[in-house]
Amino acid sequence: MSDYDSGNVFAKMLRGEITPDIIYQDEYVFAFHDAYPKAKVHVLIIPKGAYKNITQFGERASDAELIAMLRAVPKVAEMVGIKEGGYRTLINCDKDGGQEVPHLHLHLLGGEFVKLDLG
Repeated sequence: MSDYDSGNVFAKMLRGEITPDIIYQDEYVFAFHDAYPKAKVHVLIIPKGAYKNITQFGERASDAELIAMLRAVPKVAEMVGIKEGGYRTLINCDKDGGQEVPHLHLHLLGGEFVKLDLG
């Protein structure tokens, strides 16, 4: 994808240049602990494809990629022990939406009540 920045930190992780604390992965999805957690449990779930944001993903991803991303959420929530108590999911889109890394990523937060600060 021409407007995807292949130098972003998540692209480097997917290429094996940076090694995160991997929780889960399959053919389409990769999940790892956030380096700067905002909750007791804070996991990032990213597609392995080169999608800069949720807009690109929704418009360009295959059905298999879309399904894998959504199905990963409860799997990972169970793996990190927050499925039963509940959790928050968040996807930021582009600069005005608060996205800091230009690769689609879903925040999975839990382990305590997660207040959303829209400050």
